[in-house]
Amino acid sequence: MSEINNKPDNSTLSKDGGASRRALLQAGVGVATVAAAGAAAAKPKAKTVKKAKQSTPVAQQPLPFAEDALAPVISAQTFSFHYGKHYKAYCDTTAKMIAGTPLEGKSLEEIVAASAADPAQKKLFNNAAQAWNHVFYWNSLSPKQQTPSGKLLDAIKRDFGDLPTLNTKLQEAAVGQFGSGWAWLVLEGDKLQVTTTSNADLPLIHGQTPLLTIDVWEHAYYLDYQNKRADHVKAIIEKTLNWEYAANNFAGASA
Repeated sequence: MSEINNKPDNSTLSKDGGASRRALLQAGVGVATVAAAGAAAAKPKAKTVKKAKQSTPVAQQPLPFAEDALAPVISAQTFSFHYGKHYKAYCDTTAKMIAGTPLEGKSLEEIVAASAADPAQKKLFNNAAQAWNHVFYWNSLSPKQQTPSGKLLDAIKRDFGDLPTLNTKLQEAAVGQFGSGWAWLVLEGDKLQVTTTSNADLPLIHGQTPLLTIDVWEHAYYLDYQNKRADHVKAIIEKTLNWEYAANNFAGASA
């Protein structure tokens, strides 16, 4: 059996050495170009963080209404757990995690932006974003039944056709969100959209301006509705959405 010789043929190299070296250099440039292109494609796109006009403190904020003010849509018992335990835990955990760091003393918006940009800060992001989401959610609710008007209503008609169509899209989005999360009415560019986020995710880190939200984590409704999320969402949309708050957010974003 002949032995395979892996040694280069020196005579060939000496004869065509210049051409061979040029070929190797060209091949090397090609590989480097492909590798660089692959690395660029693999690099995740930086998230665009929408700068919020408000400044939300880390400390637990008071409810804008009494715990029993939205009953029977949302009971005082649900608020006692949702506001008094879940939301409080997000605030407390965020405060503990930023203590003694450069983020201490910053607003929730600043903490959310900083932690969203750092994969190592996922736990901080989850807690800070959930604290922010809940403050926004409390303000998206009102004991007084409302309907949109003015420039917000004009935009709703422009982008959805009419309010019932928007309400249907909100219902479908909130009920269809798989697992824990949120349904949102947002302004993206100059257009209103209905969108959802999972867990602690929020429109601010997707370049969108939130106008109002519906919480579909189970602790938001399970004591009152058990597994009937659709009934909870329907009651929220029909009776407790704070359209004045949405209009103020819309005006602020449009200014």
